[in-house]
Amino acid sequence: MKKVILFLSIVLWLWAGEAHALRIVVLYPGVSPILKALGIEKEVVGTTRHDHLFPQAIKVGSHLRPNLELVKVLRPDILIVGSRRAFPDELTKRFKAKVYRYDPHTLKEILKSIKELGSLLGKEKEAQKLVAKLSTKLKKVKSLPYKPKVIYEVTSLPLKVAGQKSVVTDIIRAAGGINPVKARRKHVLISPEKILALSPDFYLYQEGPMNRNPTPPEKRPYFKGLSAVVIKVPEFEFARPGLSSFEATIKLNRLFWKYYRPTK
Repeated sequence: MKKVILFLSIVLWLWAGEAHALRIVVLYPGVSPILKALGIEKEVVGTTRHDHLFPQAIKVGSHLRPNLELVKVLRPDILIVGSRRAFPDELTKRFKAKVYRYDPHTLKEILKSIKELGSLLGKEKEAQKLVAKLSTKLKKVKSLPYKPKVIYEVTSLPLKVAGQKSVVTDIIRAAGGINPVKARRKHVLISPEKILALSPDFYLYQEGPMNRNPTPPEKRPYFKGLSAVVIKVPEFEFARPGLSSFEATIKLNRLFWKYYRPTK
């Protein structure tokens, strides 16, 4: 491993003459589409292994287990990280770089983060335009004559759902629905019996790195009594706060209308 790091150090040293003045390492993939929309691209010198928006960037591991020595070799001016759980405060002290923590829980906080990133990166005008574009996009949401109850499955084993601190809950709210799971946490362990007792109108279950190849809920024996509309959604679109959160809101609002059955 030391030899690999030394080799990369030499390569990066030779490459430094062509490097841009600003060097950014992104350890939270959800922020990358925002950076690209702001016109930031060649400045990104490092990303996590599942982040494919910047092909010129060096892969530095996952967002939960980044290779810190490799990050140091990249000599970032700005380090963009996620939550304190993913990247604790004590780790930020190891770097001379400015550290920006991207951890929004609502659509409003996403817009706030875009403005902050615009200011940090000298892209204020671009950030204002992007915020205006996303805000206008939300005007496509049509007001509903009812408030559907929506439960969002994060993982099937163990059974976890989105709590009130998840961006998914704000997407549900903005789309016109309500998350009946009231726990003030991002993810909540829950029993099938509790879900049935909450009697949701919609049961969304994500598929992605956190919930790989889940068995469809309607095929699970413990959900025989589930009368909700069951829909599989992509994890990256719904559970990762960013530009996709606004598209997810519009998509969910359309689903609410598609399955709306007025009572007589």
